[in-house]
Amino acid sequence: MKWNVTVIALFVWVANFAQIEVVQYSAEFVKDNEISLNSFRSYDTKTLYMSKASKLFAQNKVEYIPTIILFNNGYEVFRVESGISLKLPENTIQLIQEQIEEIIESKF
Repeated sequence: MKWNVTVIALFVWVANFAQIEVVQYSAEFVKDNEISLNSFRSYDTKTLYMSKASKLFAQNKVEYIPTIILFNNGYEVFRVESGISLKLPENTIQLIQEQIEEIIESKF
């Protein structure tokens, strides 16, 4: 049991050290198509709206809403876009989790 606690603590430490950020770019009119970022609460998460953060939308070349961008140490490493359907893929959370695991594993 002690080994499991140590591995979990190390995982959390590496995840925090990596400065992983999950950002959802959206707009008020597609709120129903957003995903909950609660499963990523161990990391820095935020939802930005076009009406309030248009400069960041342009800076990160967000073309579709909603869009989720995964950043590692300030650099984009992965993006999930809704496309013209305005709906994110069903497996968006899984895709992001897989990318986060890859980031963390690369630190070892």
